[in-house]
Amino acid sequence: MGLPVRDQLKYWGLVAVVFFVLLWALGDVLLPFILGGAVAYFLDPVADRLERMGASRMLATAIITVSGLMIFVLMALLVVPTLVNQTTALIASAPDYAKNFGAFLTERFPALLDETSTLSQSIASIGSTIQSKGGQLLNTALSSAASLLNVVMLFVIVPVVSVYLLLDWDNMVARIDALLPRDHAPVIRQLAGDIDKTLASFIRGMGTVCLILGTYYAMALMLVGLQFGLVVGFVAGLITFIPYLGSLIGGALAIGLALFQYWNGIEVTNGDVTTYSTDWIRIGIVAAIFVTGQIFEGNFLTPKLVGNSVGLHPVWLLLALSVFGTLFGFVGMLVAVPLAASIGVVIRFAVNQYQSSRLYQGLTGQDQN
Repeated sequence: MGLPVRDQLKYWGLVAVVFFVLLWALGDVLLPFILGGAVAYFLDPVADRLERMGASRMLATAIITVSGLMIFVLMALLVVPTLVNQTTALIASAPDYAKNFGAFLTERFPALLDETSTLSQSIASIGSTIQSKGGQLLNTALSSAASLLNVVMLFVIVPVVSVYLLLDWDNMVARIDALLPRDHAPVIRQLAGDIDKTLASFIRGMGTVCLILGTYYAMALMLVGLQFGLVVGFVAGLITFIPYLGSLIGGALAIGLALFQYWNGIEVTNGDVTTYSTDWIRIGIVAAIFVTGQIFEGNFLTPKLVGNSVGLHPVWLLLALSVFGTLFGFVGMLVAVPLAASIGVVIRFAVNQYQSSRLYQGLTGQDQN
């Protein structure tokens, strides 16, 4: 005979408390292992597909590992230094952009804005704040990553953990399944399957969409000649998981930078004065890049890679990221998505159980039966 419901709730509640205490106390230590597990989960379907094509699990893992190392080396040599340099330059140029924006408003709307007005001073103050706080934030992020996460350990342990978990993923899942309580195993398997579908749709699907769109935006903007195009593409791709927000923020940032870069003005180089007119064609191309990306994402990428029903509302996701990030730091943000998906699946299961119970149906439900 199974344990009473009260005892089961007590034991499972104790397990949850121990989990959150360990997450809070050992978050920084667990970070490489959580990242490694996330990478292995993300790549497991690739390994399964290679196995269906005739490769052994070890060969599939070796192919994925070599490919991952090649991509990492290319990123480290080509993309990351450029991204850091463009971000630093963009932050340093913020006061100039704010000054030019104020001059533009003064020229076009002299009655609305003058150099001594509150709005003009606020714009200049915003530029200076972005320069000081933005540089400080970038330096803090880099230094904290070097000290807190221990870069050497991060770049050594994460790949090793990923390879071992990817190699033994199916066996590990089978062992966990064998340890499930027999009375509750079918329900747990059903919930785990629903959670896996939600995570597969969101993490794998939206992660792929973010990567494709970020790469597209960055390459297209850099080909057009937009300064800081890589940064804009990175930002737009990073927040694409929030519907419309990525394209809106990325589009506003890119069009704003294009207006400053291609608007008519005077440039002085080594004493030579050059007057150039507004390049409306390039500004239009920058806008068209984001319109095209939005159409491609909404009509092809998201339906194909994510599906119509993810089951993870953006507001619920943002709440989970905020709460777990505040409580557990960066590690909390990493586990926020799977935990939010798990909680959402459990809540939907509980609602279905409630709607089929006598508490909800009452005597009316009995009459219908």
